[in-house]
Amino acid sequence: MFTASQLEELVLSQKESFLARDTGIPREVDAKRYCRTGQIVVISGIRRSGKSTLLRQFSALYKEFLYINFDDDRLLDFSLADVPTLMLVFEKILPGIKIIFIDEIQNVAGWERFVRRIHDEGYKVFLTGSNAKLLSAELGTHLTGRYAKITLYPFSFKEVLKFRSISTDRITTKKKAAILAEFDRYLTGGGFPEYLKYADTEYLKRTYDDILFRDIIGRSGIREVKAFRQLAHYLFTNLANTASYNALKKVLGFKSVVSVRDYVGFLEEAYLVFELFKFDYSLKKQYVNDKKIYCIDNGMRNAVAFRFSGDQGRLLENLVFIELLRRGDPVYFFKNASECDFVIENRGKVISAIQVCYEMSPENREWELDGLTEAMHTLRAGQGMILTYHQEETIIRDGLTVQVLPVWKWLLD
Repeated sequence: MFTASQLEELVLSQKESFLARDTGIPREVDAKRYCRTGQIVVISGIRRSGKSTLLRQFSALYKEFLYINFDDDRLLDFSLADVPTLMLVFEKILPGIKIIFIDEIQNVAGWERFVRRIHDEGYKVFLTGSNAKLLSAELGTHLTGRYAKITLYPFSFKEVLKFRSISTDRITTKKKAAILAEFDRYLTGGGFPEYLKYADTEYLKRTYDDILFRDIIGRSGIREVKAFRQLAHYLFTNLANTASYNALKKVLGFKSVVSVRDYVGFLEEAYLVFELFKFDYSLKKQYVNDKKIYCIDNGMRNAVAFRFSGDQGRLLENLVFIELLRRGDPVYFFKNASECDFVIENRGKVISAIQVCYEMSPENREWELDGLTEAMHTLRAGQGMILTYHQEETIIRDGLTVQVLPVWKWLLD
């Protein structure tokens, strides 16, 4: 157990480092709205996506606050038994202050009981965490109705342009050239904040390895380490492809489908990969059907996986998928006689269908339109769009209006 003097020294040094942190560019989050509520604010997302910086942006709205970061090797042995001492230290340092910011909360076993208690005592609590399952399970069990959740991804294209000080107002020819050049970098380099500063691919590799070993293998007790790493590498290499657990089992030589399913689940919980379900009104069929696999960031993917000459189309599709996750509506893919990359649902109704195609050509034009219009007719989607690298036009087909738009323009919409 920690002594009060040990925790006081640690809390003060952490607070000093936290206050010295650059607040960075404002993220696309309405911070004031979250501060006005009495709810616990939970910021979740992959490591190094900027959760602590967003926490710092929230903290700037308060004159005084309490802070502790559990992603600190000096706190490896911290447990619930140390919480009373920690709260005494907080009261000594800042008497009466009931605003508390907690980084990487999942590192404390049983944290939800501690958070619920201090919330009941009137504390306004802000949390960050890097494991979707850990957070959602505890939040759903112990904090139902008491929290608001923000899922933070690496920078969006809008945020990248802010970071580069490129305005999107009144786009001139010169400004458009700068935007397009930045989009090319974003398509292959992604949006991790630290990578945008230094363009260091080794940083992306280290972050990927940290997540695999610290957040997944170490925490989940995985014994088949080599096989698990091969699976992660395979999924990153083959992003935007359809896959089944059984097919992955055969390709990678796993002994059981259950292991594959569990391992993909671990990668998803750490926000490294995402499974996209085929749209079906039957939830059971959604889970049974093959899925499409996407990854968190094109830059990380390109830093750790094999590259192919025809990758640009899949990178464009992956980029669009992550942006759809940011925008928040449930997303699926459509497959019947033809295929459509994404259909967007809102309150039980499919509102739009999106096809992603690097370049529309005479060879693929009908194929792309067939998939999109079949999805629109079948699901009665009111809006249809084909997102490309640079093309723009309006197509009328089978009584449907299809908007063809460059991805960079759609990202700025």
